[in-house]
Amino acid sequence: MGGETLPMQVVATKIEAVKIITQRRFYDDRGFFEEIFNSQRFKEHGLECDFVQDNHSYSREVGAIRGLHFQTPPFAQDKLVGCPRGALLDVAVDLRSGSATYGQYVCEELTPENGRQLFVPIGFAHGFCTLKPDTEITYKVSNYYAPDHDAGIAWNDSDLAIKWPVSSGDAKLSEKDQRLPFLKNAPEAFPIV
Repeated sequence: MGGETLPMQVVATKIEAVKIITQRRFYDDRGFFEEIFNSQRFKEHGLECDFVQDNHSYSREVGAIRGLHFQTPPFAQDKLVGCPRGALLDVAVDLRSGSATYGQYVCEELTPENGRQLFVPIGFAHGFCTLKPDTEITYKVSNYYAPDHDAGIAWNDSDLAIKWPVSSGDAKLSEKDQRLPFLKNAPEAFPIV
């Protein structure tokens, strides 16, 4: 082994505001080193976030779904999501009313091997499904957890038509996530300004 990957890359998804980020890796015969986050490099790519909290989630089984979650203003959150172990399908749904892509989603497979991160800005619901056992997800957020502003929409909303890699009968969900409303029944949270 030797060398390094290209500098940090930021690529827009089909919804321009959501970005796929691949960090620079330095390889040698022991493995690799990479920066997970660098504020200066983010600003160079026009991503200005003041991340204030790091979260870490572990799921034992394949087919564990968490989401689709968001926090309402004034406690809305930008998120930077990565997968240091296992594999997951990460999903962001546009909740910005008035947006040309309102109700549409993007998804990206995140693994330790591909080193991708997903930047999910304010105005989007976020969720994921585990693709391997013992999957871990880490994510930075730009606002603290606020229980009174914690919200979500149903992962299996037929109007969203998300192509999850698991059927309803095989999905593993929390009781809270099983009770989330469909988008058409959820209050407007993110008006376009």
